[in-house]
Amino acid sequence: MSALASIVANIPFQNPVLLAAGTADYGEPLSDVIPLDTLGGLVTKAVSVEPRHGNPSPRVAEFPGGMINAVGLANPGLDAVKQTHLPWLTKHLTRARVIVNVVGSTIEDFATVITGLDPAPIISAYELNVSCPNVRAGGTEFGADLTTLTALITNARRATRRPLFVKLSPTLPNIADTAKAAIDAGADGITVINTIPGLVIDVDTRTPRVSFGSGGVSGPGLLPVGVLATWKVHNAISAPIIGVGGIASATDALQYFLAGASLVAIGTAAMRDPSVPARIIKDLTTWCTTHHHPHLSTLIGTVDWPTSP
Repeated sequence: MSALASIVANIPFQNPVLLAAGTADYGEPLSDVIPLDTLGGLVTKAVSVEPRHGNPSPRVAEFPGGMINAVGLANPGLDAVKQTHLPWLTKHLTRARVIVNVVGSTIEDFATVITGLDPAPIISAYELNVSCPNVRAGGTEFGADLTTLTALITNARRATRRPLFVKLSPTLPNIADTAKAAIDAGADGITVINTIPGLVIDVDTRTPRVSFGSGGVSGPGLLPVGVLATWKVHNAISAPIIGVGGIASATDALQYFLAGASLVAIGTAAMRDPSVPARIIKDLTTWCTTHHHPHLSTLIGTVDWPTSP
């Protein structure tokens, strides 16, 4: 077995490197620049019951510390994904796993999307997005209230036997308690973190750089926030974690593994340089060999946390 291969939530992954939701579309636009089937997998762009046009342009703006986006969960909807995008993934992927990111405007929407997509064998798992910061409905409110979150996950659990990962916001008052509630409600794993709400202003026009006003901040500055959230969640649950936020190198990924992640997802870095995911996979293999770790999984959650004096 490869040093990077693992089984997470009963899904075999050839390596732990995924493409993060919202950055990989449904695979096809990246197929000419990223060898998708060499990855551990990809998390698709969001899927809602009906098509969502998202926010008007401009939706994305760069700044020295990273990127801010307010795409607004734009997607072609359940029917188009089922009829067009999943067949493309089925034809082009044989080893990389597909995790479908699911969104909704109501609790029931999540189960409706899953029910509609579940017959497709290409799907390995679902990621329930209850933490998007740049929509006015169907965003962070689902993850902020434990009663609502429990009902949403319970509904989704009835719709599929496939693993459910719940994507949480770093702005939650107690992300560990929320993660535990999600697992207790029937989730199989947790994804941390989503983007952080932020505001970037064009000082010449005195207007926000994205049309929505505020947006989700991603990029290098998110790394320590995501690593800390991963560590907190790992100490609260025994279920697997997908670590997301600011990963641009094998060293960044290793921080997530040491904090407790079983998989990592690359977002902004892959958009800026499509060679990053392949390089991280190669460098992780080299690191394991150099440091005499026959398997990367032995590192998960082994950060040596300082004790109080």
